Amino acid sequence: MSTTAELLKGAAELFPDEVVTSAHVRHFELPAGAGRFALITLDNGFDHTKPTTFGPQSLANLNTAIDQVEAEAANGEIVGVGLTGKPFIFAVGADLKGVELLRKHDEALAIGKGGHDVFKRLSALAVPTFAYYNGAAMGGGVEVGLHCTYRTVSKALPAFSLPEVFLGLVPGWGGCAILPNLIGAEKAVSVIIENSLNQNRQLKGAQVFELGIADALFEGADFLEQSLIWTASVLNGSVTVERPEIDRGEGWDQAVAKGRLVADSKVHGAAPAAYRALDIIEAAKDGDLQKGFDAEDQALADLIMGGELRSGIYAFNLVQKRGKRPAGAPDKSLARPVTKVGVVGAGLMASQLALLFLRRLEVPVVLTDIDQERVDKGVGYVHGEIEKLLGKGRINQDKANRLKGLVSGVLDKAVGFADADFIIEAVFEEMSVKQKVFAEVEAVAPAHAILATNTSSLSVSEMASKLQHPERVVGFHFFNPVAILPLLEIVRGEKTDDASLATAFGVAKKLKKTAVLTKDAPAFVVNRILTRFMGEIQNVIDEGTSVETAEKAIEPLGLPMSPLVLLELVGPAIGLHVSETLNRSFPDRFTVSPNLKAVVEAGKRGFYVYNAENGFKPELDPEVAALLVQGDSVLTEEQVRDRVLDAVAQEIGLMLEEGVVAEAQDIDLCLITGAGWPFHLGGITPYLDREGVSERVNGKRFLAQGVASVPA
Repeated sequence: MSTTAELLKGAAELFPDEVVTSAHVRHFELPAGAGRFALITLDNGFDHTKPTTFGPQSLANLNTAIDQVEAEAANGEIVGVGLTGKPFIFAVGADLKGVELLRKHDEALAIGKGGHDVFKRLSALAVPTFAYYNGAAMGGGVEVGLHCTYRTVSKALPAFSLPEVFLGLVPGWGGCAILPNLIGAEKAVSVIIENSLNQNRQLKGAQVFELGIADALFEGADFLEQSLIWTASVLNGSVTVERPEIDRGEGWDQAVAKGRLVADSKVHGAAPAAYRALDIIEAAKDGDLQKGFDAEDQALADLIMGGELRSGIYAFNLVQKRGKRPAGAPDKSLARPVTKVGVVGAGLMASQLALLFLRRLEVPVVLTDIDQERVDKGVGYVHGEIEKLLGKGRINQDKANRLKGLVSGVLDKAVGFADADFIIEAVFEEMSVKQKVFAEVEAVAPAHAILATNTSSLSVSEMASKLQHPERVVGFHFFNPVAILPLLEIVRGEKTDDASLATAFGVAKKLKKTAVLTKDAPAFVVNRILTRFMGEIQNVIDEGTSVETAEKAIEPLGLPMSPLVLLELVGPAIGLHVSETLNRSFPDRFTVSPNLKAVVEAGKRGFYVYNAENGFKPELDPEVAALLVQGDSVLTEEQVRDRVLDAVAQEIGLMLEEGVVAEAQDIDLCLITGAGWPFHLGGITPYLDREGVSERVNGKRFLAQGVASVPA
């Protein structure tokens, strides 16, 4: 049987490029004469921008440090062992770059087993062990602390989570087994399942303490010093740590059942990780940790060799890396400074944009509209949102006053825009209206000002075609709600120059948005794919399939909401408008649904009604049902799903041929950040590859084997 050292040595050979974490041991006398203490500090030698991770060599280093303190503890040379991290970072878990390289089940099993074998030594030492969560702690970083006897946490800790389920894994180094036995199944399910499936929600230091994960909470400024004073008090008996009794009866079972309901509502059984994690939590009820660790090893290995995790890592890398270095963006040195922003329009979208520019750029923002009442309403909205931020303690009074002073509204564009560097329009989605607005703006704006359009589907080149300087017009398409969805589609018109484009990307970065460069093609990326997707759903309904069957057919994708609920959110009128725009460009593939048209003409806000009696679940509105005119072609769920996915695969293939974006990766990045498509799908193209749809429709995969999939 392999020793831990041999296991880790073998794993390290598979991963030569690991950023290695050292485990430094130092000794000192604890306060109040509590005795000699050993402190292990995890540090990869980089600053906080490169967080500390655990690859095989890093685990081996921690193992060696534990060898040392184990001998010291056995010889009575130390009274306790502490574990902490470098400034601002405790540790953020397994090194996912190494996980991507694994090709075999036994290699994956070795990673799980290696982590367990090292971490559980901390709980087996002859002296108490202490984890000091001084900074960001995620995944394996959280778990190594769970193996210690006691834990303290910093009030300044910004992010603490077990994000594995979000990525398509389970907490596999003790999280699923230890956490419910420490804080109870209900709280553990909340941390492991609910937070992960709610867009990887993070905990702050105070919440970690309130949940009972940490035994003490200290200020960030002197966190380690206070933790060591507390440690001395625990060791000399003046402080006793009391933990609540765990409900191992009905409460445990109810927590697991609730977790399954959460998983069903989020992924509809389409992604295995949450269910595997819940199985381990369920089995941990008897407190047998080793049995739990063995189950974690198996789940980890199975999931590492599955498509969901590879897609999850792929999606994570898209958002963290590609999203921060947009493909095709011009040299940032060409970008011009933006010291004042103009917004044409003062409706809800324009007001949301004004607020975002104001908060992120902190420069004067001026709104214009066709009458004073609208202008006042727009400025009033921004002021109201600033007041809400103040009320929640997100900003102080000085900041609130300053931001309010920076936003203004005028009727006269010449007055408002004469010194603006960046002017964005958010007016009615009609070409003639937008061309008229841009002509008016060009007449009064400085020569260097960027003219941006928030159009969702119209041609940026056509919009700029009647201007004297079309080279400064750029598409700047936000997604609703503006404050929440990260995507910004930046559209290069036929005449857009590099300086204007570079300025647009520079502004996007300051707005903290994920910018993707797209060609000036109808509806750009997200709306084109979603309209084809929704169009096919509407086609099968129009032809005779029931609304319920059409909706249920898509559940295995685990999308954040069903197609018709999404339509309700977007607004049927907008959905109809975009489908009409695309129908004019591509009449052979994009249809205009007569039933959708009837719903819009009847003034309905969607297909569904919601009643308290049925728990506000969507039910087909009887008035909409009466409007529907259907054929007699009825499909099964599987037939609907095949048809919809085939349509999406065809459309993405055509978009890549047209050069709408640089690569399939940009399509996925857009769907994840602009439409909330799940990480476990990797956006969409890894799923289409995995299910064989890409080859069925286009004769080839979108991504090479090994990208978002297990290497060949």
